Amino acid sequence: MRATASRKVRPARAVPAPTGIGTPVVKRDLLDLASLSASELDGLLDLAARLKAEHKAGIEHPHLRGRTLAMIFEKPSLRTRITFETGMTQLGGHAIHLASQDIGIGARESVKDVARNLSRWVSLIMIRTFAHSVCVELARESTVPVINGLTDLLHPCQLLADLLTLKERFGDLNRLKIAFIGDGFNLAQSWIEAAAILHFELAIACPKGYQPRPEFVALMRREKLGMLTTDPDLAVAGADAVYTDTWTSMGQEKEATRRRRDFRDFQVNAVLMRRAKPGAVAMHCLPAHRGEEITDDVLDGPDSVVLDQAENRLHAQKAVMLWLLRPEMLTARPVRA
Repeated sequence: MRATASRKVRPARAVPAPTGIGTPVVKRDLLDLASLSASELDGLLDLAARLKAEHKAGIEHPHLRGRTLAMIFEKPSLRTRITFETGMTQLGGHAIHLASQDIGIGARESVKDVARNLSRWVSLIMIRTFAHSVCVELARESTVPVINGLTDLLHPCQLLADLLTLKERFGDLNRLKIAFIGDGFNLAQSWIEAAAILHFELAIACPKGYQPRPEFVALMRREKLGMLTTDPDLAVAGADAVYTDTWTSMGQEKEATRRRRDFRDFQVNAVLMRRAKPGAVAMHCLPAHRGEEITDDVLDGPDSVVLDQAENRLHAQKAVMLWLLRPEMLTARPVRA
């Protein structure tokens, strides 16, 4: 039986709301999933599903009219930029794209100065960067909520979209087994955080030397979430979902040749998928290196939900932005057409 020990929730920080930009009096950030309670995580998924249904029904939900989102990108992006910008537009607000060369965060301007200046102009900040410490400092110095759009440590927004996708397909998440095959990097570590909250079974298969960081391995073992193995066949056996990610993430390009060699037995292909439970889905956060971590027939096949995952980034992130600025929306009743 998996452990159900209560988790410590990072306390919200009370800050004065700057005049005119609508910051909630109690500031919350989304830097990880571990700071969420199970009820908050369930509420975010329910809100995302509600926003998606309203959007499909043609119901507008301009709940953030007059609000602005600043988006800081130190890594290139397709899904993160489009879904945050489109999501803010659908919520009635406005998003501003800030490329690395625009502000030079940590170089041209200190993280502290960027945070304090942006807090005077915008309602929300999203950052997609390398070092998680930059994200943490930005949140500490900002008086408006900060969202982790991706760091080398964690990718919480992707996980929310993934969980929404699985909930749409299977319903009860607690009954699922998820197999993650590949690098024990940011996504694998976010999966560990999600499993520790929702208590589904998680099996992670990584080559030696590519396991998650020790604190995440310790969390996985302490909470008895599943297994950490070097055997993909063992991890996938009986899985409801088989998840993979690129073997070489941004910033690791010099390691690409070695990584292709080290990960060659960790490809998600038709043979591996047959070891999963009948009806299992194949998942990938994209972009994919076709023919490396996943084959075309699996990525484009009938069991693939990768495009559902990508679509759900939009609705999951809308839910996050609404929760941070209008937390009462987590329990609001759905709008009917």
